[in-house]
Amino acid sequence: MSKRTILWDGLWHNNTIFVQLLGMCPLLGVTTTALNGFWMGVATMAVLLGSNLVVSLVRGFIPADVRIPAYITIIAAFVTIVDMLMNAWLHEMYRLLGLFIPLIVVNCAIMGRAEAFASKHGPLDACLDAVAVGGGFTFALMLLGGVRELLGQGALFGVPVLGSDYPDVLMFILPPGAFISLGFILAAINVLKRRREARVSTAQAGCSA
Repeated sequence: MSKRTILWDGLWHNNTIFVQLLGMCPLLGVTTTALNGFWMGVATMAVLLGSNLVVSLVRGFIPADVRIPAYITIIAAFVTIVDMLMNAWLHEMYRLLGLFIPLIVVNCAIMGRAEAFASKHGPLDACLDAVAVGGGFTFALMLLGGVRELLGQGALFGVPVLGSDYPDVLMFILPPGAFISLGFILAAINVLKRRREARVSTAQAGCSA
C-alpha cells in the first residue's frame, strides 16, 4: 500500500466518522464547540500515534491468542499519559472534556487500527496511518463542533461570527443537536461524493468515445 493511499484513506476515503461511523461517543458528547472538538481529536491522535507505533514494533512478540488484551494495555498506557499531560498543561480543557479522555481506551477506532493495520505493517506506515486517521477524526470533530457552535451560539472558536446579539439556539447546543448536525453533514458529504463520481464517470465515458 502506497504512502499516499494510507494518507487519503485515513483522512477522507475511509474516514473514521464520515465513512465508518465509529467513535460516536466523543463525537456526540464533546463537540459543543470547535475548540472542544479540536483538542479531543488531538488527544485521540496522540494515543493513536503512540499505540500504533508500539504495536507495530512488538507485533512479532505478542502471541496471537493474547493480542487484544495486549493492545488494550498499550492503548491504556498512552491514554493515561495523555490524560496526565492534559491535566497538567491544559487543565481547563481537561475539565471540559472530562470523562471522555479516559474513554479513549475503549474507542473502537483506535483498537481497530491496532488490529487491522499496525499489527500488519512497519513502524513508518503505522505512524502515517495514525496521523491520517487521527487527522481525519480531528477534522470531523472540529467540523461538527464548528457547525453546532455557529448555529447554536453564533460563534466559531469562541469568536462571535453572527453578531453579539445572536440568540442561543438550544437545539444545537444540547445533545440532540449533535445528531441533527451530523445528519446534515453526512448528507452533504454523500451529495458531494455522488456528484464527483458522476463527473468521473462522464469524463471516462467521454474518453472512451
